[in-house]
Amino acid sequence: MKRALFFEILPRLEHKNAIVICGMRQVGKTTLMKMLYDVAKGNKLWFDFDNPLDQMIFEALDYNQIYHDLKKQAALQDGERLFVFIDEIQNFPVITRIIKYLIDHYQVKFIVTGSSNFYLRNLFPESLSGRKFLYQLHPLTFNEFLYFSGVIPENGIINQPASGIFEKHTRTDYEKRSRYYDEFIEYGGFPEVALTKDSNTKDLVLKNIFASFFEKDIKIFTELKDVRELRDLILLLAPRNGSMMDISKIASELGINRVKTYSYLEFLQGIFFLKLIPKYSKSIDKSVAAGKKIYFSDTGILNRVAKVTEGQLFETAVCNQLSHYAHLAYYNKRNTAEIDFILDQETALEVKQKADQNDIAKLNKLAGSLGITNCYTISRKFTDLEGVIFPQFI
Repeated sequence: MKRALFFEILPRLEHKNAIVICGMRQVGKTTLMKMLYDVAKGNKLWFDFDNPLDQMIFEALDYNQIYHDLKKQAALQDGERLFVFIDEIQNFPVITRIIKYLIDHYQVKFIVTGSSNFYLRNLFPESLSGRKFLYQLHPLTFNEFLYFSGVIPENGIINQPASGIFEKHTRTDYEKRSRYYDEFIEYGGFPEVALTKDSNTKDLVLKNIFASFFEKDIKIFTELKDVRELRDLILLLAPRNGSMMDISKIASELGINRVKTYSYLEFLQGIFFLKLIPKYSKSIDKSVAAGKKIYFSDTGILNRVAKVTEGQLFETAVCNQLSHYAHLAYYNKRNTAEIDFILDQETALEVKQKADQNDIAKLNKLAGSLGITNCYTISRKFTDLEGVIFPQFI
């Protein structure tokens, strides 16, 4: 089953630049690349760098020899284009220099995947600047979840513009999607989880995904000496999901210093396990310096790490949905009033289980004081009030 990103990448399959796909484990990077392999027109080779034997052809010191070996393996004729697909490139970092050379000298087209900590460690050289298209594959959007559930057709997953989420919908439209949204929030957006019907099996799959994060991602992050510290940090952060972080307090509870706490948070954000949402400010310096709100990148994982409230789970789902469209920030007025999300500095959004007229009025007033006139309340339950949108259509 295709992902929206497939249709975004497809027009660039003939372009000279390398296509690099990164994201959390188990979000479907390899499956997406296999689909691109199937539609690529030309001589194609596939390598899986989890297998050391697949790395051997790239170990030659002479990059020209590597090209001729690839050409021979693909039975490439003069004038034909070679497509090289490589899975898990972080297992062989020197490949990035080879990619640059073969793009520049032989116009080889590379389509590769890499786990996100690969980029966190800056193993991709700056010399590839201008020679790659970098894409991030997220867990399923709700539209993709509906497609995987057989509710909407394949063309329904193609990314809509951000303006489309503010359209008005009827109760009938809302009811058709509601029960699926409940499942989406409960189990999250990992493709294997979405395609699994039995709830007990869904739980087992989520546990395995969480375990693989510790077994694979953390092993590559060699500076991490104590896995328990990171585990304890995740357990501390889960109940704080949707709240502003107090780094000093978190560091104190963990018994580590602030510098190490920041490095762990950078790691968790770098592998897309968490999202850190900055505070809204017209000044970039103030936005960077202010405290951030934390959200888990998948509600299914969050739901199994800690007992969180229904409101926290819903707000997290909305955060993940909105982040597909644009830059997100939040606003907090001296801990007396808050706007949950501000989209691209110009649209204020407040998340409520059931929006009422008072919620709408408060949001309009607070956003107006910031000079923001576009305001919407996101309501999980249906209401006919103006200025209300529903998460089932985001």
